[in-house]
Amino acid sequence: MSSATLYFLTMAFAFALAALFTPLVRRIALRKHFIDAPVTAVKTHKVPTPSTGGLAIAGAFFVTLSLVRFFTHFPTGTLTRIRGIMIGAAIMVILGFVDDIKKPAGLGVRTKFVFQFLAAGMLVLYGIQMRFVSPDYIAVLLSLVWVAGVANAFNIIDIMDGFSSSQAAVAAMGFLLISLPSEELYVNFAAAALLGSALGFIPYNLSKKRKIFMGDSGSLFLGFVLAALAMGTRYDQASPLGVYAPLFILALPIYDTFFVAVMRMSRRTSPFMGSRDHYALRLEKLGFTRNQIVGLSAAAAGVLSFCALLVTKLPFWWALWVYIFIGGEFLLLSVNIAKINMQDDRH
Repeated sequence: MSSATLYFLTMAFAFALAALFTPLVRRIALRKHFIDAPVTAVKTHKVPTPSTGGLAIAGAFFVTLSLVRFFTHFPTGTLTRIRGIMIGAAIMVILGFVDDIKKPAGLGVRTKFVFQFLAAGMLVLYGIQMRFVSPDYIAVLLSLVWVAGVANAFNIIDIMDGFSSSQAAVAAMGFLLISLPSEELYVNFAAAALLGSALGFIPYNLSKKRKIFMGDSGSLFLGFVLAALAMGTRYDQASPLGVYAPLFILALPIYDTFFVAVMRMSRRTSPFMGSRDHYALRLEKLGFTRNQIVGLSAAAAGVLSFCALLVTKLPFWWALWVYIFIGGEFLLLSVNIAKINMQDDRH
């Protein structure tokens, strides 16, 4: 059986499991009253909704990789790194689940960061960290910050149905395609499993009658796994600028995180304080529907993933021009959407 077939089967199996697990998790959430109620002004939904769908996404991912392990011959290094991802991801899922069921107050910022860094530390312990930075202790520190940052970025963009999960699906596809030539098996299989798990959840997240949110258990899990995948592949075969390719694949979640933080600090409020400054909500105020925003953002993520692939293949100066062009587009977007008055929508 070819590698491509194995990756497709991994994705398809994860998709099927997520589609099976999600309604079961929703039923349990309703029975246990794990509900996200729109009790604050920053909530973008109107009715109480089950909020622990991330358990279904993570469950499909874990089961898929566990079964793949028994039907595929993994080298020792690959198996070790998959264990690291699964242990760290489990910590993130538990952290997110506890935060979900403690809503609306949730866990404190410090508590979240402690466990996020603990989860990131599992990756380092199992050999997954940045390799293009030295000395090693700086690489470890940056790896911890990177993982926590990306995990929180996916948590921050989880503001409308299908948004965070579709971004995760496109990013997983991007990492899978970039990693394929190098045959980094743990990246390929984990990316395929994550892609299928996210896609299997999306129909329920978009459903009107059977709706369920992924909650922090899902967004933190997705961001964590993607941050881990980003550190698992070499990008600099063509030029040293290739190492920044993951910034393109994860560009929209990272961009929104920085944009929201800047807008909040410009009003002298904490960047950790909730608000409706997200670029997606600003586009909504311009008249775009939520489905249009999610679809356009997914398409943009696909284009940016292609740009990521480009900068891993192009020589230095051509890659630099790609970075300059994309950076200019984001700057232009920021200048324009920052002018939109969201004052009436803040709490």
